[in-house]
Amino acid sequence: MVVDLKEVDIFQGGKLVLEKVNLQISKGEFVYLIGKTGSGKSSLLKTLYAALPLEKGRGTVAGFDLAKLNRKTIPLLRRKLGIVFQDFNLLDDRSVEDNLLFALKASGWKDQNKMKQRIDELLKKVGLEGKNGHMPHTISGGEQQRVVIARALLNDPELIIADEPTGNLDPETSDDILLLLRKLASENNTAVLFATHDYRILESFPARILRCHDRRVFDEDEVMI
Repeated sequence: MVVDLKEVDIFQGGKLVLEKVNLQISKGEFVYLIGKTGSGKSSLLKTLYAALPLEKGRGTVAGFDLAKLNRKTIPLLRRKLGIVFQDFNLLDDRSVEDNLLFALKASGWKDQNKMKQRIDELLKKVGLEGKNGHMPHTISGGEQQRVVIARALLNDPELIIADEPTGNLDPETSDDILLLLRKLASENNTAVLFATHDYRILESFPARILRCHDRRVFDEDEVMI
């Protein structure tokens, strides 16, 4: 299991947001996370990447015990995760390659040749071969999100957490990004947890669905969408 939560209560600002969460996600599994605004989706994701502490229950992510994390071990957990947000958060004054180089150096890479090789490999994988020198503002929103996905894959993560990654994209581009993530999950044996409000995607590209509702997390077979 890449994610294993048992009887977890999740708090945001001292307020109970989700309770008795039991959740398991396997390697290579693609899972949707849905729920109304304020239902706890983002709080669940923040717990998985340790932006919120685990206060009650037991949980492991990518082999790390969430209850035992500290300032030294949180960065080690996050190196095993790829995180993709709705906002691209690319550095506007740096090229596509330099954005990825910045992330590699921040996670401890030092060998220039290996870094260049890894960047070229991932840009090809996400369909951006030859775009190394382009500045973010010169490429489309879909291409920017592909750069973000490449950045998320740099350290060969066990889990990609995608928080509304298609929220700013048109339907056709959204489909392309979704299919890319599903392909990467399959090819790399990387688990993907994909939070979305776009129910059209769920119907077009079925997969396991988790739903946050009434302070609980349900599998789709337990509750109607």
